[in-house]
Amino acid sequence: MRVIVRTVSELCITVGSVIVLFVVYVLFWTGVRADGVMDDQIDLLRKEWSKPRPPAGGAPAGPVKPAPYAKGRPFAIMYIPRLGFTWNKPVLEGTATGTLKKGLGHYAETARLGQRGNFAVAGHRRTHGDPFKDFPELRRGDAVVLTDGTTWFTYRVDKGPYKTVPSDIEVIDPVPRTSGYTRSGRYLTLTTCEPEWGHSHRLIVWAHLDSTQPVEAGKPEALRR
Repeated sequence: MRVIVRTVSELCITVGSVIVLFVVYVLFWTGVRADGVMDDQIDLLRKEWSKPRPPAGGAPAGPVKPAPYAKGRPFAIMYIPRLGFTWNKPVLEGTATGTLKKGLGHYAETARLGQRGNFAVAGHRRTHGDPFKDFPELRRGDAVVLTDGTTWFTYRVDKGPYKTVPSDIEVIDPVPRTSGYTRSGRYLTLTTCEPEWGHSHRLIVWAHLDSTQPVEAGKPEALRR
């Protein structure tokens, strides 16, 4: 009988240790790895942006259609001062599982950054670096700043966090029905999971484009301490 009790006790300790190690892996190690991956994506962008650009004189006459964002590749960096002045995440094209492991993901069917329509972005609340862990702290008037290497785009939050269900895809419409917007504009939608460790619902934040400035002009006011 004692042998059985001891065996069961040892088994419980072993199982408990495995659970603890798994939790540490999920909470800590995956976060460390994800932070490294996101840093790599940002470095990739900055190296690309630092390359010399062709002289303006060689550009073709008339407007030039911007190249489409490459699927799974980074094209911008997002800053949200409310989440910390060291908070910055890469934005990649698409919302596939593999893409969201590297940073935030742009809904490919929505508008381009800074353009008329709704530029919509998704991010994990927990795991893979916890990019939107503090999403519920966002408030009206908060700045969400992005750069594509040539321009700074400063959006201002108008509404949220708004709780809805995953099937409510209207939240990323050009003029989202529940956003409070009534006409076409230059909008930003951020989405993440709710509750913190679940995915039964979504939290949504909507913002409008408040200002732009070239990167040569320095950081926008929202990013100056």
